[in-house]
Amino acid sequence: MSKFESGQEHLIATSPATESGRLPLPPRAPHRIASEAEALAVAERLAAGFRQTAAQRDRERRLPWDEIESYTASGLGAITIPRAHGGLEASYETLARVFATLCAADPSLGQIPQNHFALIQNLRDTGSAEQQARWFRAVLDGHRFGNAGPERKAKAGHLYQATARLHRDEQGGLRVSGTRFYSTGAIFAHWIPFRAVDEAERPVQVWVRRDAPGVRVIDDWSSFGQRTTASGSVVFDAVAVEADDVVALWRHADIPNLSGPVSQLIQAAIDAGIAQGALADGLAFVREKSRPWVDSGVSSATLDPHLIQEVGQLQVEVDAAYAVLLESARTLDELAALPAVDEAAAARASVAVAEAKILTTEAALAASEQLFALAGSSATRAAHNLDRHWRNARVHTLHDPVRWKYHLLGNYLLNGALPRRHQWN
Repeated sequence: MSKFESGQEHLIATSPATESGRLPLPPRAPHRIASEAEALAVAERLAAGFRQTAAQRDRERRLPWDEIESYTASGLGAITIPRAHGGLEASYETLARVFATLCAADPSLGQIPQNHFALIQNLRDTGSAEQQARWFRAVLDGHRFGNAGPERKAKAGHLYQATARLHRDEQGGLRVSGTRFYSTGAIFAHWIPFRAVDEAERPVQVWVRRDAPGVRVIDDWSSFGQRTTASGSVVFDAVAVEADDVVALWRHADIPNLSGPVSQLIQAAIDAGIAQGALADGLAFVREKSRPWVDSGVSSATLDPHLIQEVGQLQVEVDAAYAVLLESARTLDELAALPAVDEAAAARASVAVAEAKILTTEAALAASEQLFALAGSSATRAAHNLDRHWRNARVHTLHDPVRWKYHLLGNYLLNGALPRRHQWN
């Protein structure tokens, strides 16, 4: 057994208490995954270990510092690095499978790398050749990315709020100041990229080191679900940056790409994993602990004809959502193979992923709630912590309202309206 299979590499002793000021361990070269089949096998092995302590971490709100180190050491964080830069360049289908596998075990832990992979895609779509070479190599060397933000304006029609700005100090050096929220992964990251505006009020992406002077990650995430993602606040206080640390997003504003659909694919895969994990735990409870209803006339809950029918129906919903998720991922793989992604291709990608997001959202909510109807009142006891599945599903599926996915899909089919291009489409 290799070190990454055991799930015990790079571990250090931690207390249940979380510390906003804690820094991740220095990067170490991870295992190099050689094939997509190996990536899936590694995800399965890690998930088996993460599943054992997922309920306890949620109950105690214990951040998964050790588990994240195990994840990074396994090499999974580098699987989408392009082959031209020394990576595996795994398919989007494999990426979706990996996220669903990890999130079926622990969706809080599984969500933490979402921005890491979204940022790799951002670099592929908007980074310069030098920036790609620099940060793709960093990933292969064990660095983690954790986004800060972005924020959205409350005013209709505006996607972003300029809560971080580049400016010059008295010596002419470039610095960035501001605050961000919904910063999943930032507390565990080595680099924190985030959206800001430059001195000309143009949108840019600024990359700063997690340990840079002036960077403060605040563990103030207090949601009732996805409790250990640490998706809290980040404050940047006149943090020094170099010109090469700034990606000029404004140069690519009118160029279609796959960044938004890839980000949404990951979100849908997280929900698919929540659905699978909730259903699996519900079935296990019925088999091992549930009692048959007094009027059922059967000796075991597993023989109740009503439960049998409901289980079958729920399994179909979860499987259908997963199947459409993988179909949408294959669509992205097909479009990524084109010489260039045009507006029609970008729209097709957004529509495909919207369908998956609709079904995985509904499957996650249905499975996480219906497990109690299947398992019975004893399943609600706090000792089992099965409510974490619904809490996780409810919180994560609010990431972007599914009603707008229906609107996107219907407007495209009826009116030929192309979806707006941003990270929620």
